[in-house]
Amino acid sequence: MTNTPGHIELERSIDSIRIGSRHRTDLGDIDLLAASIERQGLLQPITVTPDGTLVCGARRLAALRQLGVRKLNVWVRSGISEQLTRLLAEQDENALHKALNPTEAATLYREVKILLAEDASRRQEASRFGSEKENPRSDGAATVAAPLTTLSGDARAQAALFVTGRRSYTTLERIGDLQRIAADQSVDEELRSRAGAELALIQDGGSVSASHHRMKTQVAVLELERLAMDPAQPAGIREASSMGATRVQTAAPMTADADLERLAQDALARAKTATKSKKTRSPATADAKLPVRSFVFLWHDLGGWWLRYDVEVISAQLTDGQLAQFEETLAGTIAFAEQLRRMRDVSLDQVSSRQADDPAQEALRHLDLRV
Repeated sequence: MTNTPGHIELERSIDSIRIGSRHRTDLGDIDLLAASIERQGLLQPITVTPDGTLVCGARRLAALRQLGVRKLNVWVRSGISEQLTRLLAEQDENALHKALNPTEAATLYREVKILLAEDASRRQEASRFGSEKENPRSDGAATVAAPLTTLSGDARAQAALFVTGRRSYTTLERIGDLQRIAADQSVDEELRSRAGAELALIQDGGSVSASHHRMKTQVAVLELERLAMDPAQPAGIREASSMGATRVQTAAPMTADADLERLAQDALARAKTATKSKKTRSPATADAKLPVRSFVFLWHDLGGWWLRYDVEVISAQLTDGQLAQFEETLAGTIAFAEQLRRMRDVSLDQVSSRQADDPAQEALRHLDLRV
């Protein structure tokens, strides 16, 4: 037996070492590691807790088992059984040997973040009561993982630093959002399936940002569809929700993921505030005139709209009230178009008349005729 500050070294049966719950699901190329150990021996002993639970060395342990090793020397660390310390020790191994994949990193990040917040709360409580003896609820400083005293910032940045070596946590939080949706049995099955598909894309090297945008768009569209079908909602909300969902779905094939998410979020926000139907809007609202650019955008979006619908399906499913509203809108549109044409014709006539009255223009016209 060898004594070293912070640990003791003992010979232990390999079958007595318990793996426990770990975040790594892919141990990587064990054959290559086993060959290295067979040639050079085990350069760094495996670390376990006093009860035989593995802390560091999952890949080395798998390689040794593959080589048929029955007994080995291990480091036994006291004080390592605290949950946060064990997570950090596991991450130390990951950083030195094989990096976690994105979803493994996000899972570890989430657990470390929670534990860091809890540990900070305990340390704040301890500081109010003094030493550990004066406050039995305080854990004091961790035996092995004392770096908490040197970190600043919120738990998210600290946890990200532990897991990835960087303080940026946005990507990890986005993956966490997808993981929560995929695991939540109370969430719509379609959403959970979509979240699982996006996580699979991330595992294959896909963009986390794009997956997160698509997921948030899907959440917003399903909420719009739910509001549109809810008879308890005011007519204005149902109408705005239906129109918003349709607009997002129509724009999806030609719109970037981030832009489509903004479109969906805007449609949902407008739908939730559309508490009145168009027929019951106040005169002041009806008289408010929108700018020309709004008119241009509206008709650009509606370009060729009749090609995107099946007349037979619409005819079968449209209610009498919805059909009457469509016809009313169509009649108003035709009247507006006719007025627009008349006003443009008048404007053109006025321009021609001014040109005819201009002596310079008349002289130029005669000059052209002589030529």
